[in-house]
Amino acid sequence: MRPGAAASRGGAGSRAAGEERPLASVAAGDRFRGEEPADTPRLWHVTLSVSGRETPLPEVRRALEQLAHDHPFLLTSRYAVDHAEIRYWEEARDLHDAAAVALRLWGEHRQTAGLPPWEIVGLEVIDRATYHQRVAEGYGPPPASPVGVHPF
Repeated sequence: MRPGAAASRGGAGSRAAGEERPLASVAAGDRFRGEEPADTPRLWHVTLSVSGRETPLPEVRRALEQLAHDHPFLLTSRYAVDHAEIRYWEEARDLHDAAAVALRLWGEHRQTAGLPPWEIVGLEVIDRATYHQRVAEGYGPPPASPVGVHPF
């Protein structure tokens, strides 16, 4: 037994030395009842906007296509010679985790995908329910269709 283990289970003497704790099982098909655990991943819709010096359109398109190939989670990218917008779904525990991943995306893949040396100028991270509510009310971003890399 590791030090302090007995104290954390009701103090010394709660179990005889060498006595093992019985294992409990969960029947197949049983589900968690009540609130979802706090660490259950959720889906977040991410819109990342980048901007910088003009870069030839074919180079921007090729780089975004490479990024989409390397990371097939990307839904759609729109681009121009001096800016681009990437939209995708991220699975994360909370908004902070989803935003942290999004803020690293462009910089971490700049070399491997040949992305322009642009800076992140905008980030929106919303939960799935908010995304669908906005779309239903007609004021959110339209569903990413067609999926892929397209000019503005």
